[in-house]
Amino acid sequence: MSTDGLLAYCRPGFEPELAAELGERAAIAGFPGYARTERNSGYVQFLGVEDGAGLAKALPWSTLIFARQKLRLLADLPGMDPKDRIAPIMDALGGRGRHGDVWVEHPDSDEGKQLAGLARSFGNALRPALRQRGLITEKEDARLPRLHVLMLAGDHALLGSADPKDASPWPLGVPRLRAHADAPSRSALKLEEALMMLLTDKERAEFIKPGMFAADLGAAPGGWSWVLARQHVRVFSVDNGPMAQSALDMPVIDHIRADGFRWQPPKPLDWMVCDMVESPRKVADRMATWFREGWCKHAIFNLKLPMKKRWDETRDCLQHFVDHAGRPLTLRAKQLYHDREEITVYAG
Repeated sequence: MSTDGLLAYCRPGFEPELAAELGERAAIAGFPGYARTERNSGYVQFLGVEDGAGLAKALPWSTLIFARQKLRLLADLPGMDPKDRIAPIMDALGGRGRHGDVWVEHPDSDEGKQLAGLARSFGNALRPALRQRGLITEKEDARLPRLHVLMLAGDHALLGSADPKDASPWPLGVPRLRAHADAPSRSALKLEEALMMLLTDKERAEFIKPGMFAADLGAAPGGWSWVLARQHVRVFSVDNGPMAQSALDMPVIDHIRADGFRWQPPKPLDWMVCDMVESPRKVADRMATWFREGWCKHAIFNLKLPMKKRWDETRDCLQHFVDHAGRPLTLRAKQLYHDREEITVYAG
């Protein structure tokens, strides 16, 4: 069944937060509609809009906090014959123009992961059939929209279309990062992902250079300090707790035993990062102080979210930060793949 709206992927369990974000932001942009989802499904549909293309343009993927992927929803195809899943997809794509590639995926949920094998094998069968009908190009073409087939069951799929410039470049919206054996903690992956997701290539090259100075608040055991040190940034690692030896062995890391909420840098720094386990309002307030006092140019910090009303808390904490930072800032926030009950924020 052809439809119009958005299809967005998210971390399983955060469907209500993504639904609330989409609903509120769509209404503000003048596209009232409604969200349809199930807890722990890993995706949300936003329906009831007359102009799906306009809605997609009004809600850029890079600005959506809880969405791993954002697609223009094309069709909902329940009741497919397992002996011929290709025919209903062909019918649904009639008049939709050509796509530059096709990804057959499954939700990143416990139930969805059981469909990984089916998605892989069906993709191998669907791709040549689409090429034969001229519905996708012979070779991948990033200038054209990318077709997504989200398998919900053996007989049920959702079709979506992604603008490669306004969508995640990774299947399921999940960047694949390799854990380093000598990293002090797995939290190092969070900062690596944050630098990848929240900064452009040009910004990473300009904002992170050897010889710069940074502070890591609540650093122990040193995963985030270690990531910055690998970029030859000099790091004040602020924590009363012990640091891992692999971090202490890096000459550009200086462990300072102090409270991250009270410590002040001896001079203005290029960066401040923070992954402290505290209430999100307290963290947002302290982060704002750093910018208001001119203690750093750029920051990446995590906001640990409560169990209820997480979208409301996210919106309110970010607004509190903006209101108290003392100067205009670029602000970006995402719930990363390596995050759990939190979001990661860049400001600078």
